[in-house]
Amino acid sequence: MLLRCGKFHFTFGRPLVMGIVNVTPDSFFDGGAHGTTAAAIAHALKLVEDGADILDVGGESTRPGAAMVSEREELERVIPVLRGLRDVPVPVSIDTWKPAVMQAAMAEGASMINDVNALQAEGALAVAAAGTVAVCLMHKQGMPATMQQQPQYDNVVGEVTDYLHQRVAAAERAGIARERIVIDPGFGFGKTLEHNLALLRGLPELARIGVPVLAGMSRKSMLGQITGRGVDERQSASVAAALLAVQRGAGIVRVHDVRETVDALKVWLAVNRETKPSP
Repeated sequence: MLLRCGKFHFTFGRPLVMGIVNVTPDSFFDGGAHGTTAAAIAHALKLVEDGADILDVGGESTRPGAAMVSEREELERVIPVLRGLRDVPVPVSIDTWKPAVMQAAMAEGASMINDVNALQAEGALAVAAAGTVAVCLMHKQGMPATMQQQPQYDNVVGEVTDYLHQRVAAAERAGIARERIVIDPGFGFGKTLEHNLALLRGLPELARIGVPVLAGMSRKSMLGQITGRGVDERQSASVAAALLAVQRGAGIVRVHDVRETVDALKVWLAVNRETKPSP
């Protein structure tokens, strides 16, 4: 399998770790901690040092209950950070659903678009197709402000898989090559704990779509529901969830705790290689 992110190419000889850089005052885990340009850049550089393969920069929180921010405010948050990360040795992703932010981020060197709206906003497909960036197409039910109120599915794995099949097809029709596409089932985006667990178990079905699967469960409330721990105490659960996702076919894990996840994946990979049957 191949993923092209601008000048960067990945062949998935091992799982990739995407480090989260929230340039927001209200993200559920580290809101405000990296809210200034200097703090966000310093955090991003630390994540690269810790082993991040991709950096994901976002200027609008999509946590449950979050309110939207204006296009102007989002640009003011993320563009200076992207400029400060132009020379990092890994791809930088822009976490946004707004086409104007996508376009401005691409002009500042972003190599990937991570869109919770799966490029459904008017003009988003065309903006992404015009460049060489990778795109991550995510499933969600509802909008962040209300998505966790009453999420319902008849068959969550089947419905999410069908939706992502359709969005991959739409992206390809728009001119985005399959080698530039990633899918994300959207853990916690309009899903109950039971829905999230079903999706984690069902990742092999999603992987059969034939493009890399990204899993993002880091520090999320689903882990708090399972462990009974607050957001600041979910590091171990987050690492465990990342390992389980990789075991079930995820090619990329999106995490806050990069160093710990990288170390855990090194152990997993060493054991996995050792136990593979001889050709």
